[in-house]
Amino acid sequence: MNESFALLDYLIFGAYAVLIISVGLYVSRTKKGEEKTAEDYFLAGKTLPWWAIGASLIAANISAEQFIGMSGSGMAAGLAIASYEWMAAITLIIVGKYFLPIFIKQGLYTIPEFVEKRFNTSLKTILAVFWIALFVFVNLTSVLYLGAKALDTVMGVGNGETIIPFMIGLALFAAAYSVWGGLSAVAWTDVIQVALLVIGGLITTFIALDHVTPDGGAIKGLAHIYDVAGDKFHMILKKDNPEFANLPGIAVLIGGMWVANLYYWGFNQYIIQRALAAKSLKEAQKGIAFAGFLKLIVPLIVVIPGIIAYVMYTQPAGTTAIDGVADVFGKTGGGIDVDRAYPWLISTFIPVGLKGLVVAALAAAIVSSLASMLNSTATIFTMDIYKPYINKNAGNRQLVTTGRITVLVALVLATSVANSLGSIPQMFQYIQEYTGLVSPGILAVFLMGLFWKKTNVKGAIVGVIASIPVALALKFLPVEMPFLDQMFYTLLITMVIIVGISLSTGQGDDNPKAIPLLKETFITGKAFNISAYIMMIVLVVLYTVFW
Repeated sequence: MNESFALLDYLIFGAYAVLIISVGLYVSRTKKGEEKTAEDYFLAGKTLPWWAIGASLIAANISAEQFIGMSGSGMAAGLAIASYEWMAAITLIIVGKYFLPIFIKQGLYTIPEFVEKRFNTSLKTILAVFWIALFVFVNLTSVLYLGAKALDTVMGVGNGETIIPFMIGLALFAAAYSVWGGLSAVAWTDVIQVALLVIGGLITTFIALDHVTPDGGAIKGLAHIYDVAGDKFHMILKKDNPEFANLPGIAVLIGGMWVANLYYWGFNQYIIQRALAAKSLKEAQKGIAFAGFLKLIVPLIVVIPGIIAYVMYTQPAGTTAIDGVADVFGKTGGGIDVDRAYPWLISTFIPVGLKGLVVAALAAAIVSSLASMLNSTATIFTMDIYKPYINKNAGNRQLVTTGRITVLVALVLATSVANSLGSIPQMFQYIQEYTGLVSPGILAVFLMGLFWKKTNVKGAIVGVIASIPVALALKFLPVEMPFLDQMFYTLLITMVIIVGISLSTGQGDDNPKAIPLLKETFITGKAFNISAYIMMIVLVVLYTVFW
C-alpha cells in the first residue's frame, strides 16, 4: 500500500466509486413489467440532452491516453501536443455541421451501418470486424494499461507490481454499471465524471504550479515555467526540434492532424454514438459545440502538468520546490519515462484528502472511456455481426443479452493483452501513429462516400484495402517522414485510388446509393453558429500568441 495515500483518500475514492455505480444502475433502470429495448441499451432511448452529450463526448475522449500519455508528450514536446485538443474543437464543429445531419437522418445505430446503406454489406462487415479488433486490442488495452500504471504510481507500490491488480479492478469497475445499464448508464454517469475530471485536473495543475518555484504561488509558477522553458510553449515546432517527427511544424495545421481528428471525431463509434442518441439533431449539434468548448481547456489540465514536470526534472537543485526529481523518472529505451509525469505530480504534491479527489478524477477519466468503448464494441458486434449473421430474428431481449455478454468478453480479452504493452515511451504518440496506419483509408472511404456521388462499392473496397500497403510503404521508405505526413499522403493517395476505380468500373453516372446533398440538410441553429465563430476566434488568438 502506498503510504502517501491516506485513509481519508481511500474513503473519498471509495465514495466516488459507490456514487458512479449507484447512479449508473439507477438511471438505466426500467419500469416494472417493461423490457429494455435495443434502442434503450445501445442509444439510451434517444433521450440525451445537449449538456449530457457534450459531457459524455469529453468523458469518453479524455482518458489515460490524455492524462498520462499527453502529459508525457507535454513533458517531451511541450504545448505543441495541444494541437490534438485545440484542432479537435474545430473538427467537432465540422462534424456537427456536415456529418451529423446525414447520420441522424439515416437513423443509424452504428457507423458500419452507414457503410451498408451507402455501399454494401460486405464492406460494412469488413469495417465492423476491424473496429471491434481496434477497440479491444488497441483502445481498451492502452487505457487499461496506462490507467493501471498511473494508479500503481499513486496508490500502489510504484514499481509495477500492482499494475495487473489495478487493471482487473478498473475492468470490474467499468463493467459494474455499463454491462447492465448500457449507454444510458454510461452517458449519465459521464456528466458526473467529466465534472470530476475537470475539477481534479485543475486542482493538480494549480497545486503543481504552486510548487514549481521555492517561493510558491500558481501565477509565479506559470511565469517561471514560461521563463525557463519558453521553448516548450511553441505550437509550431521547427525542424531542429527533437519532437519534429511527431509534430511536423506547419504541416500539423494543414496536413495529417486533420486526418487523425476527422477520423476520430467523425467516424469513431464510441464517440459519435453519443450524438446518435440525442433527442434531436439540434440537441446533438449543441452538445457537440459544448464539447468543443471543453476541448479548449483540456491542455490546461493535461499538457501544462507535463511542462511543469519537465521544468522540475531539468532545473538545477534549489531552483524548484523539490530536489532529486531526476531520480523518479527512471530510464526507458535510453530516455526518461515521461509517462510517469502526471501520476508523479499527484503522488508528490497533492495533499491528503484532495489526493483522493484527484485520483477519483483520474479514475473517472479512465473508467468513463472504458465504459464507452465497451458499449460501442457491444453495439457494433450485436447490430452488425450478431443480428445479420447469427440470429436475424433476434428480439430486444436477445440483442440486449448479447450486448452484455460482448462487454464481458471484450473486457476479458483486453485485460489479458494489456500487460503485454510493456513500457512504451510516449504512449499517446504511439497510439496515434499505429492507429494512423488504418485511419486514412477509412476516412477516405467515408469522405468520398458522403460527398462524391460517383463513388461505388468497388472503389471503396479497393481503396480501403490498398490504403494499408500504401501507409506501410510510406512508413518504411528510406526517406524520413513524420507519421502525420504519412497519414495525410495516404489519405490523398487512397482518394485518388477510389476515384480511379469508381470511374473505370462505373457508368459515369451518380451511384444509386449516393447521399442526396440538399442545402437544407446543413442549416444549423443560431447557438451552434455563434459557438463556432467564438471557437475559431479563440483558436486564432491561441495560435498567434503561442506560434
